Amino acid sequence: MFEVITISFAFVFGLAVRQIGLPPLVGFLAAGFAINLCSPLLGVPTYTGKTLEHVAHLGVLMLLFTVGLKLKIGQIAQPQVVGGALVHFALSVLLFMPGLKFLMGLDWNTALLMAIALSFSSTVLAAKLLETKRELGAFHGRTAIGILIVQDIIALAVLAIWSGQTPNIWALMLFGLPLLRPVLHRLLDIAGHDELLVLMGMLLSLVIGGMGFQAMGLSSEIGALVMGVLLSTHPRAKELGASLWSLKEIFLVGFFLQIGLTGLPDWGAMVFAIAAGIALALKGALFFALLVAFKLRARSAFLSALSLTAYSEFGLIVAAGVLPEYLVPLAIAVSISFVISAPLNRYAHPLYERYETQLRRYERDTIHPDEQPKNMGDADVLIFGMGRTGSAAYREMTEQGFKPLGLDADTYKAQAHRDAGRNVMFADAEDSNFWRSCSLGQIKAAILAMDDLEAKLIAARSLRQRGFTGPIVAHALHEAHQERIRAAGADYTYLTMNQAGINLAEQTAEAMASKG
Repeated sequence: MFEVITISFAFVFGLAVRQIGLPPLVGFLAAGFAINLCSPLLGVPTYTGKTLEHVAHLGVLMLLFTVGLKLKIGQIAQPQVVGGALVHFALSVLLFMPGLKFLMGLDWNTALLMAIALSFSSTVLAAKLLETKRELGAFHGRTAIGILIVQDIIALAVLAIWSGQTPNIWALMLFGLPLLRPVLHRLLDIAGHDELLVLMGMLLSLVIGGMGFQAMGLSSEIGALVMGVLLSTHPRAKELGASLWSLKEIFLVGFFLQIGLTGLPDWGAMVFAIAAGIALALKGALFFALLVAFKLRARSAFLSALSLTAYSEFGLIVAAGVLPEYLVPLAIAVSISFVISAPLNRYAHPLYERYETQLRRYERDTIHPDEQPKNMGDADVLIFGMGRTGSAAYREMTEQGFKPLGLDADTYKAQAHRDAGRNVMFADAEDSNFWRSCSLGQIKAAILAMDDLEAKLIAARSLRQRGFTGPIVAHALHEAHQERIRAAGADYTYLTMNQAGINLAEQTAEAMASKG
């Protein structure tokens, strides 16, 4: 009965909200509340909540592990990340605490803890939305995730102080983590590409990272993240993350269902949640102001701030540990923030383009850490997206005597290519400011090798609007995308998998001819 009810409700509600343009996770939240409301009529087993709580925890650990696989340690040690997280936390607590005390009649200690819970942003929602849009590696995505990591560390400190829990003697083993990296890298080398690779990901995220850190009196969430970071420099880190994708997605459905099963709200809880939803505007505006103050361009600050504009599941963890009587109103507030934040993030790029003039007024007149190139030097071919496809195109164009320039929205990937001697720069094809300021110079052709469809459409349209008349060639993951890319301005599109099959057939025919 447990499986029948949860899977059916999740599918029906997820499918329903997708039809109105919302992400399925909003439907999963609604499904949780619907199951809670209808449980007496449906005969929902009493163990449903506990089971989903366990499944949800596994999903969060696997999500944080895959986030860690895409992180670099240097990403966190950035002024806009550490400074933005700490200053936002301090200001949020100072702004929320008096209102909670006087409007809700709370004592100062309770008001402080409630303000702390509301100051955090959702790691699960932000990572899920950024991952869906393939923006975890983009500058604004890395900035948002870095801030979330700092917030999670603050949450752990709060739990340790107020709950009286402290790391035990086994926590000293953390000093040996650097020694564990070569062992983990070797294991990944020999794990293969099938079920052992999936099991290795589960072992590191759930067992060593999760239960291992918990046994040391530390957070299992941080443990899963750390395990991912230790493997982030391995060439197969991306493959490991991809192998866990479907499993992680299913477990995360349990996370959103479990929020709804936390409890049904009364009128007081609803009023609190609605007021907290209105206060989200202040939370987002404060993030934007701080990131601009740390010299980010308006676009990066806006996109990062929007990713962080939702209340956190870590706030619920804090409440469960030190404020159990306020868990339901906080859960409703988190749910409402998800409903508001998810569609806003879906339309983040169009929203920025609409309000770009007003937002750019707040940019500081200085060199920005997310500065993009204004001229292309002596390059004659532009390659957008320097992953495997883009890198292969770069090598081929170089061998044919051209001078390609690679552009990628991932600053770390661009730097790695430069370290290898390639002409690659950081640039985001979805950034209208880049297109306004760049000079195409001697560019004769453009290759669109990004995976994200929207990025390819924007790049093709922008090139044509800039008066570029040379050929634009793009790869497509799905046949349905080909016509849209050509309509945006591309001259040629190739189905990646279809082209791989054609190349295999050609190689086979040549081999047969040479044998004959």
